[in-house]
Amino acid sequence: MMTTRGGKGQTARSGKPHPYAGFEGGQMPLVRRVPKRGFTPPHRIPCAIVNLASLDQFEDGTVITPELLEGNGLVKSLKFPIKILGQGDVKKTFTIYVHRISESAKAKIEKAGGKVEVI
Repeated sequence: MMTTRGGKGQTARSGKPHPYAGFEGGQMPLVRRVPKRGFTPPHRIPCAIVNLASLDQFEDGTVITPELLEGNGLVKSLKFPIKILGQGDVKKTFTIYVHRISESAKAKIEKAGGKVEVI
């Protein structure tokens, strides 16, 4: 009895059955069918985010630096600039040295008697 490869063209050839991973038999691949949306700015610098509520763990009068935030696990690394956001309340006075800070966070810190320095 004679066995054959069953079809002509691509399926009759030896070796890989498809030309590349993700090949869909000649139809338009899924990656090209799905609409692309949005825009990613090419020069965007991501920030490490810290909320005011997380600063509650420090003692009153603490000088908060990026190294202190990293040491306490609030920031994974100092690779990116640190930005303080205003989510939460502050009841203690801090002196904070960070790269960026939101207006609401700055207002809350200064209202509580603290000081903010942008480095």
